[in-house]
Amino acid sequence: MLYQIAKPFLFKMDPEAAHHLIVDGMGTAARIPGVPSLLSAVWGTKASPELAVDLFGLHFTHPVGLAAGLDKNAKAVTGLSRIGLSFLEVGTVTPKGQSGNEQPRLFRLPPDEALINRMGFNNEGADVMAARLSKLSRHRVPLAVNIGKNKITPNENAADDYRACVQKLFPYGDFFVVNISSPNTPDLRALQHGDDLRNLLNAVKDEMAKQAEKHGELPKPILVKIAPDNTEEQLAYMAEAIQLSGMSGVIATNTTISREGLTHKNAGETGGLSGRPLTARSTEVIRSLYKITNGKLPIIGSGGIFTADDAYDKIRAGASLVEVYTAMIYKGPALLKEIHRGLLTRLKQDGFTRITQAIGADHR
Repeated sequence: MLYQIAKPFLFKMDPEAAHHLIVDGMGTAARIPGVPSLLSAVWGTKASPELAVDLFGLHFTHPVGLAAGLDKNAKAVTGLSRIGLSFLEVGTVTPKGQSGNEQPRLFRLPPDEALINRMGFNNEGADVMAARLSKLSRHRVPLAVNIGKNKITPNENAADDYRACVQKLFPYGDFFVVNISSPNTPDLRALQHGDDLRNLLNAVKDEMAKQAEKHGELPKPILVKIAPDNTEEQLAYMAEAIQLSGMSGVIATNTTISREGLTHKNAGETGGLSGRPLTARSTEVIRSLYKITNGKLPIIGSGGIFTADDAYDKIRAGASLVEVYTAMIYKGPALLKEIHRGLLTRLKQDGFTRITQAIGADHR
């Protein structure tokens, strides 16, 4: 209700200005004594053992987390961890801060329940994020750090950028996500294929082992975020490379460059499309990856999750966890309670006692 009251005002603002108002505001408010508890009281979800997932050596109270892109600089981790999410991603972060692409670069498509962005990995850099995260106490929910390369770094040197992010942020992430699928950094998606992919993932895995030894800890899980615009053959090659390199899982999917079925005038803007138009395609990719890997490569499903049905469809297709983003812009934090309740209902309807029993159920 609170968000629905504020939404008309926010949607009259420039989308990026509204974005910063929400994220910066939540970051500031969460530092006020009593506010985090208030956020939990208003939007938090009650623990339901039926929905718990244990994955990557981490405990998730339910399957629904926040995708990267909302809190690029880890400014609002405390507040976001109190609104009903079971985990959250920060970033994408690059070794050096960069301003990203020219504005305007974020566009709403309300009739399509979609966003188009060409932000270009705008962020303050890994050192600033590390300093910010170092001031936080223990995470209430698992925290993923989504890492990328700077725009000026050529692909042949991309591994150095990903290594640098792991070096600087190893102590602060519970798991890491290698972003090679944004359409808004030139040639980045080329890193999804062939020797480039294998060499990059091997470098990240090597750096993770070095940092784990340095800090006296076990290596942190590493996932790879892929695009929805891959063919079945490309998905098969990618899955093989990801498995052979020892990655912990995959996030399917990032935004799409497709514009099929859009009605809003902003459909002609360049950039990555997220939201409702991505719902079916991302679920198809999850289904394909689960089948290709015989369910042995954990998948986090992301793309167009607006309802409990959307989330449950991805879980039955093979996702162990799911992420929301665009739907949070259109529906607000109340979305999380709605999905939480809906998943419990759907479990009962299918005769399952735990959400983990539904993972990949469509393949059985």
